[in-house]
Amino acid sequence: MKRLGLKFGLCLIVTAALVALLAPWLAPYDPEMFDLPSRVGGPAPGHPFGFDEEGRDLLSLVIWGTRISILVSLATVLISGFIGTVMGLTAGYFGGKWDHLFIFVTDVVLAFPSILLVIALAAFQREGGVGSIILILSAVGWVSYARIVRGQVLSLKEREYVLAAVGIGASVPRIWFKHLVPNLFAPLLVNATFGMAGVILAESTLSFLGLGLPADVPSWGRLLDQGVQYLLVAPHLSIFPGIAIALLILGFNFLGDGLRDYFDVKEVK
Repeated sequence: MKRLGLKFGLCLIVTAALVALLAPWLAPYDPEMFDLPSRVGGPAPGHPFGFDEEGRDLLSLVIWGTRISILVSLATVLISGFIGTVMGLTAGYFGGKWDHLFIFVTDVVLAFPSILLVIALAAFQREGGVGSIILILSAVGWVSYARIVRGQVLSLKEREYVLAAVGIGASVPRIWFKHLVPNLFAPLLVNATFGMAGVILAESTLSFLGLGLPADVPSWGRLLDQGVQYLLVAPHLSIFPGIAIALLILGFNFLGDGLRDYFDVKEVK
């Protein structure tokens, strides 16, 4: 059953990745092609998802939105994971004042609910864009990776092979990349998988609130924001983007659960 969930999640993610990669060829219409007489129109021949409030083909917008969601989530996870790994390695390996500073900074960040902190940072941005959203989400997301790395390093640096490497005078970079980082791969991969789902939800939330991507960038969250105004007369505006968000998040959650069982990672925070 666990392997089934892993395969199901992987299937959903691979499908979404292919849709994002092949968006220019899969989208039946240009996402910037307007058909004003068909505004908020329901599903019709050649337009199975209907039209948005500006008369654009909703299926094409959902397909292009897949590319935006995966791009933002992947870039955010890579940046957050890199920063968190460096911070966690530094704090866990050197300890002392570095560890005290690390604990203070992470406690300050964790003192605020993450989604509220993201909304606050987004509200102060001057120019919206994909890059800005990635930086904002990364500024909050690195903490979970750093705490995992620090906890693992505190345990690993007491192992015999690490102590032996220190005893023979191995350099810090060699100890990190040869003895510590390879042992961090499994927990970081599991956390990154769940992190992808969290980033997709956070980006959609920001776009839904009007604090995310610009109006000219296809985004599932912005499509949901449009749909709220027409929920009773044109529910398709919210249904299809909502299903896309739910399926992709479900895929990453299933994959994360499967990888956690496969690598036997006991707990990921």
